[in-house]
Amino acid sequence: MKRTVGYLLVALSGACFGAIGLFGRLAYAAGADMPTLLFLRFTSAGLLLGAVMLARRGTWPRGRVLVGLMLLGAVGYGSEAAVYFTALQYASAGLVALLLYLFPALVALTQVALGREHLSRVKWIAVGLALGGTALTVNPGTDARPLGIALGVLSAFIYTAYIITSSRVVGPAGPLAASTVVLLSAGVAFGIWVLVHGAVPPGTLRGWLAVAGLSLLSTVVAVLTFFAGLERIGPVPTSLLSTLEPVMAVLLGALFLGERLDIRQGLGGVLILTAVVLLARSEGGRRPEPPAPGDGAA
Repeated sequence: MKRTVGYLLVALSGACFGAIGLFGRLAYAAGADMPTLLFLRFTSAGLLLGAVMLARRGTWPRGRVLVGLMLLGAVGYGSEAAVYFTALQYASAGLVALLLYLFPALVALTQVALGREHLSRVKWIAVGLALGGTALTVNPGTDARPLGIALGVLSAFIYTAYIITSSRVVGPAGPLAASTVVLLSAGVAFGIWVLVHGAVPPGTLRGWLAVAGLSLLSTVVAVLTFFAGLERIGPVPTSLLSTLEPVMAVLLGALFLGERLDIRQGLGGVLILTAVVLLARSEGGRRPEPPAPGDGAA
């Protein structure tokens, strides 16, 4: 029963992360701009996770670890989120989510380039599948402009750098405390942006509900259910189930936004997800912390 609950929790986490693009595009349709949307998302989610930390009497990071996490949030995660959410204005939510999932292959290649890892044959096959899938996926069409595709790929590169950096910072703090500091720091960064350039919030109730969904479901619930499921089933099944995130993004985009991937892009997406599964199994299911909020990662 414990493992069944764990699988359901991780599946729920993937579904919540996968709804990021849907909520983002609904908020844009209601008139919100990117800085205001991310300020509202990160600040409210960070405060809620902070309340969870206080309720659990968690230990807050200090010193260099705290400074490192603040920089990760304000610069690293904030930059990735800004690029990702800008991409949503020029390409479908499903396509952007699939392109973000290039990051496992990019992390593997970066580790090789830095001399930190030697790739097995399975990992090289996975990297090849991911790159081949990307070549098929980056096909501009009615739901994708070249700029949106380019930004989607760029978000994967930025997230790769974020992961490699965070793997050296997060450990001493713990995933929940690290996620809280990262989100609050990103919220402060976008808050400064909003103060300088002015806020452009959603103009409709539907838009504000999308912001609430982005903050509560796609960030707070997604993070907490991920950790709860991870404790019950371990890292390997958790990493594999996390591939539900881009799948859910494609499904929600088709159901509620009228988005479609053509056959070529669909095949590319299958290759990318296959690569993610192969890498997850070969790595023993390690997943960088904190999880993106796509994130994933976004």
